Amino acid sequence: MSNKHLFMILALIAIIVAPLIMFNGLGEDEGFFGGADGAAEEHITVINPEYEPWFSSFWEPPSGEIESLLFALQAALGAIIIGYYIGYFKGLKKTEKSENE
Repeated sequence: MSNKHLFMILALIAIIVAPLIMFNGLGEDEGFFGGADGAAEEHITVINPEYEPWFSSFWEPPSGEIESLLFALQAALGAIIIGYYIGYFKGLKKTEKSENE
């Protein structure tokens, strides 16, 4: 294993562990790990307490865990699509380079 890979693994571990240490014991009730929707709603009610939303969702997930699951699936699907296209174009470029040689 080269130093480059070792450095990447250590950086990945630091990125994963640092938030767990920094926010240990703090949760959504203390204002951490909340979503942007909740923060925006709170900010809007501070600016205009009489504001009423003009639109409501036709379906809401039955629990916060299912909402988080759907969000994670959406993020994973997006990462797969982006990774596929990056890999596809990298492979295409590599193939073109090997054909030109």
